[in-house]
Amino acid sequence: MTTAIRLGQNQYGKAETRVVRVTRDGATHHVRDLNVSVALSGDMDAVHRSGDNAAVLTTDTTKNTVFAFAREHGIASPEAFGLLLARHFVGSQPTIHRARIRIEEYAWERVPTPGEAAHSFVRAGGGTRTAQVTFDGRHAEMLSGLAGVTVLNTTGSEFHGYLRDRYTTLPETTDRVLATDITAVWRHAHDGTERAGAAPDWDAAHAAARGHILEAFATTYSYSLQQTLFAMGSRVIEGLPGVDEIRLSLPNKHHFLVDLEPFGLANEGPDGAVYFAADRPYGLIEATVLRDGAEQRIPVDLTAP
Repeated sequence: MTTAIRLGQNQYGKAETRVVRVTRDGATHHVRDLNVSVALSGDMDAVHRSGDNAAVLTTDTTKNTVFAFAREHGIASPEAFGLLLARHFVGSQPTIHRARIRIEEYAWERVPTPGEAAHSFVRAGGGTRTAQVTFDGRHAEMLSGLAGVTVLNTTGSEFHGYLRDRYTTLPETTDRVLATDITAVWRHAHDGTERAGAAPDWDAAHAAARGHILEAFATTYSYSLQQTLFAMGSRVIEGLPGVDEIRLSLPNKHHFLVDLEPFGLANEGPDGAVYFAADRPYGLIEATVLRDGAEQRIPVDLTAP
């Protein structure tokens, strides 16, 4: 008796192509620095079963396409560049039915220089911008995001009233340091089709979402990191009508008061305190916030560490 075996979900592509596009406007230069990963799927049964490569666009070709498109089309934004690539791969090859483009952008800040020259930059330290575009030949799913944005409140946070059992040792607190490394991904309602109308200004939308996230963190009096997460997601949904869903992952970067009594010192006073910043283990708080009526479509592991 022959066992029936089916090929399940599969994809292939070139991961982490680093492309830096320099645009020169006279003496003023501009830089877009991307890390692009391409994943293609479609009619790939034969290559898996018999090694027949007739349906395969090589991963080297996808890498070359990234570089060529950066030169021919420029990089207006990670989202726009990802959509150009995804449409190209699906539209140009009959055996490719779906393309997913993941992009990280590394920001550079301009270094002031004397005279007219404006071509010196320093790597910005405010986290990494991310984007993911998935295109199936008809519709695009547009995800924007950020990662590695480290924030800290020195007060304005409490944690108490939680469940306790025989293993609970954490003391309750009415004043603590709250710190986290924000990872967030949000989904735009715009699906890349003509009927969806003009595409958003992706750069402006990203800056606005980032601003809402940081503002919510700074202005929410927190009784739990879950509450802060929901406030951050809600602020983005309320502030950006074109965003239907946002998922956030917030590791709780614990700061514990150092025991200074062995040295005859009181640690906590009106003038402040000394804390130990713990590396691990850490609490990990994750959730999706949705516009009422929206479908949850961001994978729960997309923001996982």
